[in-house]
Amino acid sequence: MTNVAVDLGTRQPSLHTHTHEAVAVAAGAAHAEGQQHPIKLYLVVWGWLFVLSACSYLVDYFGLQGYLRWSLILLFMMLKAGLIVAVFMHMAWERLALVYAILLPPVLVLVFVAIMVFESDYTHFIRVLFFASPT
Repeated sequence: MTNVAVDLGTRQPSLHTHTHEAVAVAAGAAHAEGQQHPIKLYLVVWGWLFVLSACSYLVDYFGLQGYLRWSLILLFMMLKAGLIVAVFMHMAWERLALVYAILLPPVLVLVFVAIMVFESDYTHFIRVLFFASPT
């Protein structure tokens, strides 16, 4: 009974070591392939960044005002940031779990900020109601 336990104890690290070596070799091969992106991809992304920047400047050139102006500026800004993060920071070639781990917290912060913006009128009303001096 004791010998079986010793054998399992000595064999498991061996299998575990081979598994890690196979994963490391596969990751090394994938990493080597991942770094050979065609230059055309970077030129296309650079072109899109140029077009999006031009559109952002055109918002001011045409004199758009109000929510439309800020919506368009934020939209172009988010698109440019997404292209930069996806291609130049290699997020497009990362595992999906890592992408979620990096992108989900800022999205949740934006959702919470939006909730606070919608709740701000109610909070202001409550403060005025309870803290205003009776005259």
